[in-house]
Amino acid sequence: MKYLLCFVFVLTFSNAIVAQKVAVYDNFSTLKKEILSDKNTIYVVNFWATWCAPCVKELPHFEQLNSENKNLKVVLISLDFKNQFESKLIPFLKKKNIKSEVVLLTDKDYNTWLPMVDKNWSGSIPATLIIKNGQQFFVEKMFSNYQELHEYVNSIIN
Repeated sequence: MKYLLCFVFVLTFSNAIVAQKVAVYDNFSTLKKEILSDKNTIYVVNFWATWCAPCVKELPHFEQLNSENKNLKVVLISLDFKNQFESKLIPFLKKKNIKSEVVLLTDKDYNTWLPMVDKNWSGSIPATLIIKNGQQFFVEKMFSNYQELHEYVNSIIN
């Protein structure tokens, strides 16, 4: 009986445990300052959403990059809706067993923060930003496979 209660407790609060790992930012500048500001870290940042089929399709490539290359930090910035955080984003991350760092960005002032990522970004996703030594490298596309992503990242960081 004791084990059954423990099991029920774990199941009940497992989403809350995962949810604690996903920070929510209402402002891109704050997100950048708090998550992407270590000058000694190479960041590979993917802008995505659960409702974006190409984004979901390429997520495993970023997960593989995260697990295979410890010289960089993969950050998945979800652009999902804030009101679907608990009902859609958290269950999705759990179901897909996402290990990379995930943050939810709910900043709706796109005209302010999109140019901070790249002055030519149309706002479409998926999109990827690499930050190395304070320099930003941006691409607005879907990576078809892991090799394509790996080669793109290596062309910048090496």
